[in-house]
Amino acid sequence: MFERSWTDGLPVVPPTRGRVRKMLEGTTRSPDEVVVSVPPNLIECSVEKIAINAVMAGCRPEFLPVVIAALETICTEEFNMHGVLATTMSVGPIFVVNGPIARDIGMNSGINVLGHGNRANSTIGRAVQLVIHNVGGGGPGGVDRSTLGHMGKQGFCFSENELSSPWPSLAESRGYNSSQNVITAFTGEGPRLVMDQKSRKPESLIRTLAEHLISTVSSRVVVGMDAMLVLSPEHAARFYEAEWSKERFLEEITEIMMVDTDNIIAGSGGIEEGLPAEMKGMSIPKFRPNGLLLVQAGGPAGLFSAIIGGWLNGPSGSEPTSKEILL
Repeated sequence: MFERSWTDGLPVVPPTRGRVRKMLEGTTRSPDEVVVSVPPNLIECSVEKIAINAVMAGCRPEFLPVVIAALETICTEEFNMHGVLATTMSVGPIFVVNGPIARDIGMNSGINVLGHGNRANSTIGRAVQLVIHNVGGGGPGGVDRSTLGHMGKQGFCFSENELSSPWPSLAESRGYNSSQNVITAFTGEGPRLVMDQKSRKPESLIRTLAEHLISTVSSRVVVGMDAMLVLSPEHAARFYEAEWSKERFLEEITEIMMVDTDNIIAGSGGIEEGLPAEMKGMSIPKFRPNGLLLVQAGGPAGLFSAIIGGWLNGPSGSEPTSKEILL
């Protein structure tokens, strides 16, 4: 399998007929149903082909509906997986799972949520990437032209900690209800830590978060690139205790993140990178409307959160995309 370039650089599970049959028991969908056309080569992909790669990735059968839904989110014009592969930026698809299925299949939304150690988190994203590689032909050095890449491109999937949060989940913010199983795909770079161990009031902590968010991708890039903020339980508690709603949080952090363009015009501060001179004298939001995706996850202790910077967002880039997971 290594010699035939069927792997992602790590060992894979041989997809024997018996293993694939067992994997297919995880869904009610027909094995020969064509689910998506996989970029970059737009090859038709059946449920069975997805199951083969899910076996190789180490998935359990109950993970298969999530893998299928993940592919349905990214193999769309809206998400633009071909563009995500072809860009030289170090980005890849990142998946957030909401709803009862996350708990049913044992996904991690707590300690080390963005790291290793959980089978569902580790293998669902990996299975998606193997389908892109093996079915769509999207391997590194071919269409995948990332200058640096990041380890999340091996597979980056986690669930939101909905049970401990009084705020609406990411899926609910995107129009779904709490009883639905939903996966959201976001094009992002590797996570970056935000530390604030002293703020006890939301007015202080929100300024720390805003300060870090303004530098996402580049402090000189505004509006064009989204971001995901993964808010930890201890940081989130500062806002719960003060009875802030999610809407208030997003409104206030958006206001704080208004950027004075005079500071980021090309040439200012001796830096050639920046906005054109004709944009001088303006105040512009760091992110476009709804461009900051808020997810709550992480271990119960630790005054840390994380920022995942996005790629070019909007019609010419990649839109965050959500889909209900069908069993």
